[in-house]
Amino acid sequence: MRSRPTTLLAAAGLIGAVALSACAPGSNSDSGKSSAPTGQVSTDPSKMGDVTLTVWDQEIRGGQKAQITELNKEFQAKYPNIKLDRVSRSTDDLNTTLKLALSGNTPPDVFQANNGRPQMGSFVKAGQLVPLDRYADAYGWKDRYPESVRQYSSYSTDGKTFGTGSLYGLPQVGEVVGIYVNKAKLQKAGVSMPQTWDQFQQSLATLKAKGELPLVLGNLDKWPAIHVFGTVQAQNVQPDAIRKLGFGQKGGSWTTPENTKAAQTLVDWVDKGYLSKDVNGLGYDPAWQGFAKGKGVYLIAGTWLQADLGKQMGNDVTFVLPPSASGSPAATGGTGIPWAISSKSKHPDAAAAYINFITSKDAMAVLAKTDNLPIADTAAQQAPNALGKDVFAAFGTAVQKNALVPYLDYATPTMSDTIGAALQDLLAKKATPQQFLDTLEKDYSSFVSSNQ
Repeated sequence: MRSRPTTLLAAAGLIGAVALSACAPGSNSDSGKSSAPTGQVSTDPSKMGDVTLTVWDQEIRGGQKAQITELNKEFQAKYPNIKLDRVSRSTDDLNTTLKLALSGNTPPDVFQANNGRPQMGSFVKAGQLVPLDRYADAYGWKDRYPESVRQYSSYSTDGKTFGTGSLYGLPQVGEVVGIYVNKAKLQKAGVSMPQTWDQFQQSLATLKAKGELPLVLGNLDKWPAIHVFGTVQAQNVQPDAIRKLGFGQKGGSWTTPENTKAAQTLVDWVDKGYLSKDVNGLGYDPAWQGFAKGKGVYLIAGTWLQADLGKQMGNDVTFVLPPSASGSPAATGGTGIPWAISSKSKHPDAAAAYINFITSKDAMAVLAKTDNLPIADTAAQQAPNALGKDVFAAFGTAVQKNALVPYLDYATPTMSDTIGAALQDLLAKKATPQQFLDTLEKDYSSFVSSNQ
């Protein structure tokens, strides 16, 4: 997971059951690159004959599982000639297995591929994905998904340029990383909801003094701390500077006083006991599950936990954007993991029809009903509960204020591993803030200089 379920919409203003298979990917690689489909696009699934689509996803948690299960059921009922052979995995398992599968002879037809350089960018470079531009024209995706959304699943054909070129994926959900708050515990501690970054940090000290665990974080998986650091960074570094780093663009720098302050803040939180002592030994899922059961007061995480936390905590939980240090909100966020099509698929039209079905206006209503955050037609949807309304409102504010900045691990093909390991070292105090930033700068600058 990133489960994030983990994307981006940053720079430009924004967004306006099935058989379970355990099949393994083919082990024989095929060095030839398949070309994009040519000729007229067929958009009527009922006329595509008997087809089996192998579908790989990471929709395994709460509302994610509920929405895709319902949409798959509806698709099969409407188009019984198309059988969906679904394989569902955790994000980490999917990321690992997908790389092998796409280089083999039996890849899935349609799947979720993280839109960052380590996944989608490398797949585009290897010619393993179908460009979706023809389908976007045929289905009107460009009318429902503005350029500010499409750019985060767009690459040049050589995979070097992120944000322009052809469309290679389509997401279902929006994302923003904010702060889940146990309102009951906050009230019991006599702390008001923080409105500024200084007030938030002051509340951490107050909660610690009252015997509470102020901030829940399980970083055994390494990536969760990226979201926490990104949240702190966004209160210290200008959004455009973060965007250069996150998108791997020329002209950025990690080794700045502002980034140093952000890294030092994390170290200070460790020293002051705001995080659990086993922060690097606790898994992501056990951490948020502990929060749901009443451990800790704040949880910095994404909107993908909305369904699970809302179900378990009811009215005791809310979701807010990180309190601003500058008066203007800033938060990590973007789109959910988009759906893509293998260039080796024998049924690209059917795969595109499936993607169209699960991203349609009707599908957005299903997403909202199952505690997800629809990426399109968001304003037309009704949140199912109080937490959902809070999430919709936070995302709407972030979009309106152009406050979203990218996930930092998208910057280079290796940044996910680099920053994940470096943050573990920082939290364990095996590296100083300067050593932490030097590690990131080496990865970033090496990539930028070679990606010309």
